[in-house]
Amino acid sequence: MKRWPWWFGVSVATVALLGTLRLYQQPDFLLTLADQLWSCF
Repeated sequence: MKRWPWWFGVSVATVALLGTLRLYQQPDFLLTLADQLWSCF
């Protein structure tokens, strides 16, 4: 099994974090997320 270098893991984590933060900057996404969470109760 091939091991990836440490910087590859750091770059993947950074891209995932930036993608998540970008989603939270869109108000429509937050409203949809709030509606979906509220429908669970």
